[in-house]
Order: sequence, then structure tokens, then C-alpha cells
Amino acid sequence: MPHYTRSGDDGTTTLWGGGRIPKSHPQPEAFGAIDEATSAIGLGRALACGARTNEIAVGLQRRLYLIMAELAVAAGKPIPDDFATQAEHVTQLEAWAAELERLAPPPREFVIPGEAAGAAALDLARTTVRRAERETIRLREAEHPVNPETLRWLNRASSVLFDLARYEEAEAGRQSRPAAARDNES
Repeated sequence: MPHYTRSGDDGTTTLWGGGRIPKSHPQPEAFGAIDEATSAIGLGRALACGARTNEIAVGLQRRLYLIMAELAVAAGKPIPDDFATQAEHVTQLEAWAAELERLAPPPREFVIPGEAAGAAALDLARTTVRRAERETIRLREAEHPVNPETLRWLNRASSVLFDLARYEEAEAGRQSRPAAARDNES
């Protein structure tokens, strides 16, 4: 049986709880950006050399999958409890950030991604999560109800991905490269 339904051939998508909307609507833009972020984290995970990187990345991907479902709920329909992002999910991110910062203290300056393949992919994932956060804010600005914990989670997730990229650089035996050139660098 094919994985396609043909129902989206007209440029619309089905929402959780019923109804169809254009794929260009802010709602699919938001959950589509979440889908992209999940895939970007997967690339980082595939290129990573640290076992802890893999564990944390899978945790991020699993929550993003549920956030995607949460954002796909039709307006006016209740969000199923097992989809809803809660304060404890944000707390988990904060614990991961603290752990990673102990293992690989963050630089005190902006860095240029690319010192290790896994780290570079995680930095790309971080920027994708930031875009997903902006799309989710646009969805809220379009008067669609958005769980405030979801926005908090997305904001923290990008920070965790920054820390995870720095940790992955350390695991690969590399150091972050400062964005500002030093006298001996070009």
C-alpha cells in the first residue's frame, strides 16, 4: 500500500480533529518547520561521534514529533494530553543544557560552525529550530491558540542544540572557532 493518499493534491492538508486547510496556512508552515527541525537533528545525530549526543538528539526528536502533532490540531479542538508540551519538558531541556555545559563549557564568544561534521549539522539543526520557533509565533499571531510551554520548549531546544554542538566538537577532539578573526587567522 502506498504511503500517499492523494488528498493533498489540491494543496490542502488534513488537521488533527478534522478539517482541511491550505498547505500555505501558518499552521502547516509551523508544523512543517518542526518536521524540518526533526530531520536536521537526525542528520546531526547520524554524523555525531558521541553516544550522549545520540541520546539527547533522540529525546529532542521525540518531543518535536509530539509538538508537530500538537500544532496540527484543528483550532477549537482540545490538544490530546499525550501531545501537549508541559513545563517538565522544558525542565528536562534545562537539565541537558547544564549537563552539556559541565562537559564542554560554552565559549564566551560567537563561533563559526564547522569544526566537526556532527557539530556543524547540530548547528544547522539549531537554526532550523529557531525558524520553527518563529513560525510557531507567527501561528500564534494569526490568532491560533499556541501552548506557551511549546514556545518555551522551542526556545530552550535551540540552546540545547548549541550546547550539544559544542559538546560534539569536544567529543571529536576539536575546538570551537571564534567568529571574530584573531591576528594570526584569516
